Amino acid sequence: MPRAKRSLESAVTIDGFPLIWHLHREEQRLADQEWRGISIHVRVAEIVRRELFLEYPTTVAQKAGWMRIEPPRPTVTPTKVEEHIREAMAAGWNPDSRGKPFVYHVAELPS
Repeated sequence: MPRAKRSLESAVTIDGFPLIWHLHREEQRLADQEWRGISIHVRVAEIVRRELFLEYPTTVAQKAGWMRIEPPRPTVTPTKVEEHIREAMAAGWNPDSRGKPFVYHVAELPS
């Protein structure tokens, strides 16, 4: 039986933008036995603008065979998430623009 998703959420102001981020997805195994890391959703508070999804690498070592136990959940540190939001802004995400969500693949975990 899968574990319940954690309720992680925080509000932060970066470069004058009031932002709210929350845990969008825990680590999960896909149908082809590959693992997908956690995802954090970031949006501008109180108005609808372009959203950001921070996609993190998985903590599960890819190995052959079937795993019975769930992997330990990675810790999420708010200061690291803020740092990754700033990286996404430097990579081209503009919270004041409109359009489809911006997906930023982070190279390190949020801990």
